[in-house]
Amino acid sequence: MAEQIVDVVIVGAGPAGLQAAVHAVRKKASVLVLGKPENSSIYRAHVENYLCVDGVSEGAELMRVAQAQAARFGAELWNEDVLHIEQEGELFLVKAESGRTVPARTLILATGTSRKKLKVKGEKELSGRGVSYCVDCDANFYRNATVAVVGEESAAVDGALTLTRYASEVHLICRELAVGPGLSEKLAASSVLVHRDAWVKEILGDKAVSGILLESGETIAVDGVFVELGAKGAMELATNLGVMLDTETFSYIETNKRQETNIAGIYAAGDIAGPPWQMAKAVGEGCVAGWEAANHANKQKRTEGNGG
Repeated sequence: MAEQIVDVVIVGAGPAGLQAAVHAVRKKASVLVLGKPENSSIYRAHVENYLCVDGVSEGAELMRVAQAQAARFGAELWNEDVLHIEQEGELFLVKAESGRTVPARTLILATGTSRKKLKVKGEKELSGRGVSYCVDCDANFYRNATVAVVGEESAAVDGALTLTRYASEVHLICRELAVGPGLSEKLAASSVLVHRDAWVKEILGDKAVSGILLESGETIAVDGVFVELGAKGAMELATNLGVMLDTETFSYIETNKRQETNIAGIYAAGDIAGPPWQMAKAVGEGCVAGWEAANHANKQKRTEGNGG
């Protein structure tokens, strides 16, 4: 493998992920954090109900301090989204936005759960009837169909590229693209029809999606619309790995008190692990997840050193 094995890879650079990094690295584990702090829900928030924080603090400043602290302790931070994760034996292969694939002994999912919506006419009415929020979940339903992906970041571009293996025609609707050069090159070399400086005004259809109306007045006939605003979320990453979601809403990951999921070596912390959606909970769960993941990785290394 091109990349050196990392003990703990953390997906998500919010409070849960960065606290996990601090505790894991202090357990003598090698730690890599993948994610963009500005995508964390806390980044634009004002915090006044967190213990030891006097008055109102800006979320962006708290994240800046947290990043610096994690790096000072020895964690490596990549300002990149994660596109795919797969398991290979006892290792997890984490593919980043830049195209680099990192093998990890353990994985902590701390991406949050926000599912951004377009909030346009027809979206709610046709959800599940041609409107989808998960390419990895629903791409197979659109074989030989015409589809549109709406979004500007890594999830949208990666989703559009994935859909070229299923759909006959793929449109990408974006005002502007905010992805790294690796994804940009792949997009340019693909068959995806990119509509720049464009956005969806309405999703058309009666009982199922039949098209989209752009703000420019142009109409594009499509069989499905994938809304992918931001980075890969809990549903996509967890589904690919076989991680169990809660049985009621299917919107967050089930964990035990050690923040373990049903897959050995995979942990989850913060909003992705369920309510309440509070920084205090995220930090506490990050602490536990980082501690436990480091212990798991260190135990695995000792087993490797003893020849299995």
